Amino acid sequence: MDANVAWQAVLGEVRKHIAGKTEVIELMFIALVANGHVLLEGMPGVAKTTMTKALADAIEADFKRVQGTPDITTGDIVGYTYMDDATHQVILKKGPIFSNMLLIDELNRMPQRTIAALLEALEEKQVTIAGSDGSIPLMKPFIAYATQNPISVEGTVTLPKVLADRFLMRVAVNYPSMEEEQEMLRLKETEMKVVTNKVISLVDIIQFQGDMEKIKMPQNVINYVTRIVDATRTDIHVILGGSPRAEISFMRCGKARALIQGRTEVTIEDIKFLAKPVLSHRLVVRSTGGIGVNGIIDGIVATLPES
Repeated sequence: MDANVAWQAVLGEVRKHIAGKTEVIELMFIALVANGHVLLEGMPGVAKTTMTKALADAIEADFKRVQGTPDITTGDIVGYTYMDDATHQVILKKGPIFSNMLLIDELNRMPQRTIAALLEALEEKQVTIAGSDGSIPLMKPFIAYATQNPISVEGTVTLPKVLADRFLMRVAVNYPSMEEEQEMLRLKETEMKVVTNKVISLVDIIQFQGDMEKIKMPQNVINYVTRIVDATRTDIHVILGGSPRAEISFMRCGKARALIQGRTEVTIEDIKFLAKPVLSHRLVVRSTGGIGVNGIIDGIVATLPES
């Protein structure tokens, strides 16, 4: 299947449930093609979970969900072993992380110890369970979509940077416009009658991930990526800038975006489009009088020469 055709088909299915948010949906699909994870951040009630479920419904893949709570344990996510009384054998009970697409709802309401246990799964796509025989690989592909509320919301914790860096992108999900809210209400009136079709399969996704590697990244785009990441390291408002992992994320996401748009090369416009999703969760910034991390990234993009 052609990746551009697949993207348009998926967008059409998600649109049955979501008003607007085309950019957010595109970034979520880019992550799927790029074989990386997404952190969706926004206030409660802005459709972070609904978008993820709608995307999963359009794909023929194994989908599971974990609800972040203050008392959730590592075993609730990755699984555990136990002794079977009848056979006296150790039995492995796999957790919901053994899926193609995992929704981790309200990640930053989980205890820090449970959050830390996700590092191996997100980075190496395997888990180690006490009592089992070595590390266990996850399903292929394995993509995690995690939602989090801003830290100003009661009951949330700040994600460790070492974990946040494992996400390919952080995507801001803002309040909808008035027109989008009106459309959302119209969709909700008929949503129970809507049938979501599974328009692509796991085979298609794996094919797209292979096709992505054929997309070229011209030297001028490589130069631009390294200069934009270097600018985050030298900006006076930034304490911790982007790492080489950020540059790799730009490359993977840029190739995935070019592929789903039917192009053979990554452009500088792709990098500009991806700047905030790729960088915002990786930077540590000083108090900047309200500018914030996104304002800093916007400033770098606006002032950095393209050549």
